[in-house]
Amino acid sequence: MKNQLRVFDVRKGVDMGQSMGWIVYASAAAVALAAADVFVKLAAGKVSNSVGVLIYGSCTFSMGLAWFLWQKINRVPQHAQISGLLAAIGVGVAFALVTFALYATFQAGAPISLVSPLIRLGGLLIASVVGLLLWHEPLTFRYVIGIVLAGSGVYLIITR
Repeated sequence: MKNQLRVFDVRKGVDMGQSMGWIVYASAAAVALAAADVFVKLAAGKVSNSVGVLIYGSCTFSMGLAWFLWQKINRVPQHAQISGLLAAIGVGVAFALVTFALYATFQAGAPISLVSPLIRLGGLLIASVVGLLLWHEPLTFRYVIGIVLAGSGVYLIITR
């Protein structure tokens, strides 16, 4: 069970059996998103929005190409279905739009302490609803409380 965290129910004293190895990757993604916000804030106004998005796209392409070539060299099988390619294009377009919107927002003088939580929590709420509606993910009482707290957090942050 390498690189997997297990959920342990302290109240019952038993291993719940849920593999949570993904939490390491999710945590790394959260740190990378926070770093991206900080770097966009630092660059905003010092490069035009289009140059910022171009540099973002170039870095993303270069890192993606390096990863693809590394896997090719190591004979990792590659595959792609049309639906997967279309979804991947959607990811690229969405992140490019996020990057453009962040540059525009910070160039307009918005504080990172307000913008970053608003965008992240707002995205979390929207993605959560999509997960419930499209993939029929479970809706539990604790989940509803979490969504209400996240929504309340967005409200409290933007009305400080």
